[in-house]
Amino acid sequence: MKKIILVLLFLSSLSVIAQEETEEKKKFDISGSVDVYYRANFNAPNDLDNWTAPGSSFANLPGFSLGMANVVFAYEGEKVGFVADLVFGPRGTDAIFASPMYSATGNIVNQLYAYWNVSESVTLTMGNFNTFLGYEVISPTANFNYSTSYLFSYGPFSHTGIKADFALSEDFSLMLGVFNDTDLTEFNPTGDYAFGAQLGYSGQFLNVLVDPSFTEIDFTGGFDLSDSFFLGINAAHLSYEDDGGSFTGGALYPQLATSESFTLGLRAEYFMESEGGAGAIGAYDLDGDSSVFAVTLTGSFAIDNLTIKPEIRLDSGSEEGTFIDNDLAPSKSLSSFVLGAIYSF
Repeated sequence: MKKIILVLLFLSSLSVIAQEETEEKKKFDISGSVDVYYRANFNAPNDLDNWTAPGSSFANLPGFSLGMANVVFAYEGEKVGFVADLVFGPRGTDAIFASPMYSATGNIVNQLYAYWNVSESVTLTMGNFNTFLGYEVISPTANFNYSTSYLFSYGPFSHTGIKADFALSEDFSLMLGVFNDTDLTEFNPTGDYAFGAQLGYSGQFLNVLVDPSFTEIDFTGGFDLSDSFFLGINAAHLSYEDDGGSFTGGALYPQLATSESFTLGLRAEYFMESEGGAGAIGAYDLDGDSSVFAVTLTGSFAIDNLTIKPEIRLDSGSEEGTFIDNDLAPSKSLSSFVLGAIYSF
């Protein structure tokens, strides 16, 4: 009987150990995505020698093109954790500005940070993380439209530094952070620092970033107007410290779910630059001012983990020469088609 009891206790301890190991393994997660696309202009050349595209980031290469492969390794403990987000391909290279500043072999790090849950309401994060400003993000899995907006493209992409997130109540949140100069992600070569803050209330966020070279104020939010209709909102103003240039813009993102697998969405964006701004548009009046109005209609069709996104985009600039037409003459407008395919895991 003693032997039987000992055997049962031994087997029971093995079961407990196995269960603890299983729970521990569940805290480690691997996820990511792969995206590819096709892009063509309707009223402008489609050969590389005379190629023209919207002045926004990503999805701008002609014909059948590659986006990026994205792999995210994450560990979430009770108190501490980390995220290592690696990117490969043209979209990934553009996202990290073809860095390296340090490694001669190139940088594939999109995000790399560790965090500490100091309490239920306070989290400290240190490392390299994507920006807290704006409605859109680098990963195509988190954006409704496949192409990106001007506001996203000329705001910051990433920060390296330390930030503190505070859950002030069920509705209110606050983030405060100190970072390297914007998009200097590997180390700090300038000795200057940027300061950021975010105040959130029920899914609406007011963001401020004070960088040595610019200051940006941004509002990002959205509302469920019904069970099937959502309206996203983004507005921002950025002013440069040295030359006085600036840009201002706003975008609306209405999205209507017509079935469990299909959603139709629109992005309507107005983007204006003063005194050259960020150089986003490419054609300016005598004062260096210009603007563009861009409308993007996107369908999103989900098949298991694969999402197909057909998209028609119309960009209209205020100045001749913003784009070119099929005769290679200066033009104010550009119409284009994009078909994106995104697999997430």
